[in-house]
Amino acid sequence: MRPDPHSYYDTEQAAVRSLEMKLDVDFSGRRLAGRARLDFGVAARSRIDLDTRDLTILRVNDEQNRPLQWELGDPDPILGSRLRVSLPHPTARIDVAYQTSPEASALQWLEPAQTKGGSQPFLFSQCQQIHARSMVPMQDTPVVRVPYMAEISVPEGLTAVMSAGPEGSIRGHRPGMRTFLFRMPQPIPSYLLALAVGRLESRDLCDRSRVYAEPETVEAAAWEFAGIEAMIQKAESLFGPYEWDRYDMIVLPPAFPFGGMENPRLTFLTPTLLAGDRSLVTVVAHELAHSWTGNLVTNATANDFWLNEGFTVWAERRIIEALEGPEAAAMSYGLGEIRMRNALDRFGEDSPYTRLRMDLDGVDPDDIFSEIAYEKGSLLVVTLERLAGRERFDRFIRSYMDRFRFTSITTEQFVEFLRSEMPDVAGQVDLKTWLYEPGLPPGRPEFRSEELEEVTRWAARWPEGKRPPQNVIERWTPQDVLLYLQRLPQEMAGSDCAWLDENLSLTGQGNYEILVAWLTIASSSGYEPALPRVREVLTEVGRMKYLRPLYLALGRHGRTRDLARETFAEVKGTYHATSRRAVEEVLAEYPA
Repeated sequence: MRPDPHSYYDTEQAAVRSLEMKLDVDFSGRRLAGRARLDFGVAARSRIDLDTRDLTILRVNDEQNRPLQWELGDPDPILGSRLRVSLPHPTARIDVAYQTSPEASALQWLEPAQTKGGSQPFLFSQCQQIHARSMVPMQDTPVVRVPYMAEISVPEGLTAVMSAGPEGSIRGHRPGMRTFLFRMPQPIPSYLLALAVGRLESRDLCDRSRVYAEPETVEAAAWEFAGIEAMIQKAESLFGPYEWDRYDMIVLPPAFPFGGMENPRLTFLTPTLLAGDRSLVTVVAHELAHSWTGNLVTNATANDFWLNEGFTVWAERRIIEALEGPEAAAMSYGLGEIRMRNALDRFGEDSPYTRLRMDLDGVDPDDIFSEIAYEKGSLLVVTLERLAGRERFDRFIRSYMDRFRFTSITTEQFVEFLRSEMPDVAGQVDLKTWLYEPGLPPGRPEFRSEELEEVTRWAARWPEGKRPPQNVIERWTPQDVLLYLQRLPQEMAGSDCAWLDENLSLTGQGNYEILVAWLTIASSSGYEPALPRVREVLTEVGRMKYLRPLYLALGRHGRTRDLARETFAEVKGTYHATSRRAVEEVLAEYPA
């Protein structure tokens, strides 16, 4: 039986129990080449089906180095190609020699000019949701979790880091190469496999955390994330001990398509977080929270993605509340509501893609990625928390973590556990509507704070010509400014755009959340003075969260549509494949 619609893994076959990789990083050919050793822990029989995408398979041997017959199936546009290995005799381990494609969907190869230093190339991976198969032949499903070891050989002068504990480095097997060693003892799902290679330095932030970045960026990154130990301690007080030994981070070049990626032991972060005032470190709170809600307990398939992200948004905001108070948490929910409303508008409230528990058979999960799993999911968790009471719900969360630690579960397993642990709470929630129906259920939680309500009132008075005075603006936090911009009309007169820019100092903003919220208004309004900055952001930043709204906004006017098309044609090769696809979908909706 195939438990995951996005994998060829069959439960009637042996599951991989550990993975070893020996790979060379070839920047000139844009390939990884080497072998993957897959250990089943038992004698597998008959055959093994593995997931691949655009891999060149060279040979497959058993543990005694005897060749095995294999067949690579026709490529499916979503699943890739099934690698079927025949096992004529009981086999406990197989070795697959292979190489990746220069177009591997998990790998982003950057030229030196695309890095901060401009002198050396850079490589990073992004395996979520189903891209690990383009990097390693494996059972690419969260259902199968494996520990792994790796030997990564890179050109001298470059450093390799992974979502695993570093075990030092040795001289490479070829002149001019150095081999970095890694070990991940805890079992992880395949989408958390991660690799980055570049000209990197690191700074220790505390005994269990350091940050990696290019030399030109590392000091700014170390300053921005200096408070990580306090954040980890707050998270442990809420959710239990941190079980991954270290919490290291890497700030990647701007082409990274997401704000962060929760790869265990090495969170990947976008440089757009380096605002210079620590105003965007809540993204780190989110990725840290994943160490419990997502990495420790993981969704079994993309259908259950809300189990990762809904719980993690809730956990992130619990951390924020513990560090900064309930006003900051309420503001975060207020901003999240806007993002959720935008996602509902994108799909339509009746769309099946606004459900929490999805049915994505035949659907690429990248195509329907949105804030629904995050924000609607977190509202369900808050609903349960408020019904149970915080103290009781915190005990429930600890029990949930203990019961499912280092496993991957379905929505149905969560519901069964909820009903067994808190039957009275489960009985008060319409779980069928929350989980299986589109749109937003009635009676969902509301969040109030004086700060949130004041900013919302000023935004509501904009159509009346009422503007916040300077003494009010001066006491606003970056989050206040962001909420204000997001609740304003998104298309306005040039004079109104000029007032915003002058009074809120927007076009020169270093906080990308505020900057992009402003540039989205400016683009929607066809405000010429801001368009050079729009083009600059589209050229320098590959974060999908920023690209989609900017390209959508540029589509409102003929002259700005031309700017969007020209810019994309020029820079699309610098975008990650996930971001490039998202922009192509937006441009396809432009009028001819």
